[in-house]
Amino acid sequence: MEVIIQSLGELIDGVTPDDPSSETGHWRTACVYHGSADAEWPLLTSLDRLGGLTPPHTKAHLEAHILRHFLRYARPYLRGSPMDEWELLMTAQHYGVPTRLLDWTYSPLIAAHFATARPRNGTAAAIWQLDWRQVHQAFHLPQLALLVTDLQRLFDDDRFFTPWQLFERQDNDSAFACLIEPPAFDLRLVAQSAAFTLCSDTRQSFDSFLKQRELSGALTKYVIPAAEIRRVRDQLDLVGIDERRLFPDLGGLASELRRYYG
Repeated sequence: MEVIIQSLGELIDGVTPDDPSSETGHWRTACVYHGSADAEWPLLTSLDRLGGLTPPHTKAHLEAHILRHFLRYARPYLRGSPMDEWELLMTAQHYGVPTRLLDWTYSPLIAAHFATARPRNGTAAAIWQLDWRQVHQAFHLPQLALLVTDLQRLFDDDRFFTPWQLFERQDNDSAFACLIEPPAFDLRLVAQSAAFTLCSDTRQSFDSFLKQRELSGALTKYVIPAAEIRRVRDQLDLVGIDERRLFPDLGGLASELRRYYG
């Protein structure tokens, strides 16, 4: 479903349910959100985009090599005890290494920030909303966002499931997609209310994967027309959704100043 919005208020109205949750009594959902600077872009991961977009997915077969090299060279920079391999994959994604993970946030305002922070001239932006519980139900997964320990036992209670096994899965293996929550190993993840989707298929975009399995109803796309992006961006600044708060370090402060005064 696609919904045109003209303001931040319309986005909030759109994502607010008509009735409070029967479980919590709150007027909010458990959905997650993804901001895109171009409303026409499909939901592609950084691994999908590796090698270019015409066509995408051309270098997905390299993901095991990429993660192995990250593991080899990143160790001196990783704090504390050795990481679980799933946490290693999330860390790689967080620092910009191409992976099959797709970034989401529990906040529609934070997603709106990423949709509007670097507008493309004359191009509409979008905030994607994902009802991940509907996806979990379709793949017979718990109605909870998965943690690292859940991923380890995703398919076999007797042995750990690792990223390497995921990379080696064949086309005839059961497809799946799930929402995972990273450990709070970085303040940015906390500030951005971050989550990731993990999908078994690296040959198509995430929205295409869901459509193929009759799960398009789990996605809603809120489109901001190009003429309204500046207005929504200023409204986000008014409510304190900016780089200084979402990237709590000097780099975030510098990014905010460049954009705000640029």
